Amino acid sequence: EILSSHGFARNQLCLWKYPTMAKVKELDGHTARVLHMAVSPDGGTVVSAAADETLRFWDVFSSSSGAKSAGSKRGASSISSSDGGSRKRLSRTMNIR
Repeated sequence: EILSSHGFARNQLCLWKYPTMAKVKELDGHTARVLHMAVSPDGGTVVSAAADETLRFWDVFSSSSGAKSAGSKRGASSISSSDGGSRKRLSRTMNIR
């Protein structure tokens, strides 16, 4: 899978299935354009930084067996994937201002 970030018009991250490049999921959360993304050393979490002065941590590539429940962290919201099996979720939000 490949993750891309976008600005106008929805400021979202998009998860794509490789090699077909079919869109798997759109991850919404930022209110301004996404400027940067980085992946954690373990490859399970992606952080996005946007012009809305927030960092958002996404559990995108972590295995479902090792993932913590979304309700266990402050400000977390669960996002279900269109593939029916895996869960993609926002795990944390931080203001950087």
